[in-house]
Amino acid sequence: MFKKAKLRLFRTLASLGLFSAEIIIITLVFFSALFLFSYLVREVFVLQNAQIDKTIFAYVGSRVSPRNTEWMEAITFLGTHYFLIPANIILAAYFFFISRHKWYSIKIISIALSSTLLMFILKFIFSRQRPLLPLVKPALGYSFPSGHSLIGFAFYGLLIHITYHYIKNGYIKWLLIVLFAFLILLIGISRIYLRVHYPTDVLAGFSVGVIWLMASLWLLRRMERYSKKTIEPAIEHTVHTKKPTGN
Repeated sequence: MFKKAKLRLFRTLASLGLFSAEIIIITLVFFSALFLFSYLVREVFVLQNAQIDKTIFAYVGSRVSPRNTEWMEAITFLGTHYFLIPANIILAAYFFFISRHKWYSIKIISIALSSTLLMFILKFIFSRQRPLLPLVKPALGYSFPSGHSLIGFAFYGLLIHITYHYIKNGYIKWLLIVLFAFLILLIGISRIYLRVHYPTDVLAGFSVGVIWLMASLWLLRRMERYSKKTIEPAIEHTVHTKKPTGN
């Protein structure tokens, strides 16, 4: 009896410790991203300091080649609306119609739409022109923050979140997480390499992507819990207590 209680207490404390560590990490990441975005806005728009962009452009420019350009164009496609719109729809449809985790479909559509809207709002607010002399066809719209980086992080970051909670096999789970994280990084690099975005645009896109994804997941999680505790039981109660009507 005492051993069972001791074991239960140990498991509870261990769970609380892991929970606390997770909260600390999430908090640090969130405020680090917020600080980075604030720093970039100050450097680019207040101080008008272009040293970060010049340094990174010089480094990346020394590695330009026809083969690398082909690779970067292929990678950057994975962050375009041509790819992300069908990907979001297919993934949301899978979780809504096939999987039992219907809240994942709500998260996918909500985060996709809200992050896109946020991107347009921020681009309009800052109205930064794109770099001159891109390696490919010039991109349309303003430059800050990078839409590929922001929306790409929101989508692939959400995939990391889903993978972490949905995939049970540890090897496959961490393989996919590393793959998605690496893909996020490559998409950002491709925008710099192709000279359609300044490096600070990409860093800003990543930071806003982190902030928005974490805030959205927190809010949607609270809505999910409220739905399960309040709305769904109320509906079930109404269905069970409703008296059948006779002919």
